[in-house]
Amino acid sequence: MARLRSRFIFLFVLFSAFAAAQTTPETAIRQLLDNQVAAWNRHDLEGFMAGYWNSPELTFFSGGTITTGWQPTIERYRKRYQGNGREMGALRFNDVRIELLGPDAAFVRGVFELTMSSGQRPHGLFTLVLRKFPEGWRIVHDHTSSAE
Repeated sequence: MARLRSRFIFLFVLFSAFAAAQTTPETAIRQLLDNQVAAWNRHDLEGFMAGYWNSPELTFFSGGTITTGWQPTIERYRKRYQGNGREMGALRFNDVRIELLGPDAAFVRGVFELTMSSGQRPHGLFTLVLRKFPEGWRIVHDHTSSAE
């Protein structure tokens, strides 16, 4: 009887560990976005960009401009938020809605807000297309509009 109980406990612990290790796509995508916010607020632009597909095929649309590629996108962010006299501010994402398009694709909508040291609060809308790669979910397209 003790042996049966030990096996049952072992299987229960094993199953619980396996279940805890499984994450839903929505949870993984929210974690990616939370990691981006945390990196931005540490002024870690490379950490923020880790959420994007590191590919020349990444697309970023903003302000009537199309930026193609991971490297040009990070350079755009550096110029806009780390250039002379610029600041990154504190980032927040609100009203985030995730819609799965399939097992390896998702569409995300939300609102961003930056709080600058001057008290200004630039904000706007974003739409993201994400794909699941072996290394995890990554943003493959970002369309951000600002209401500054």
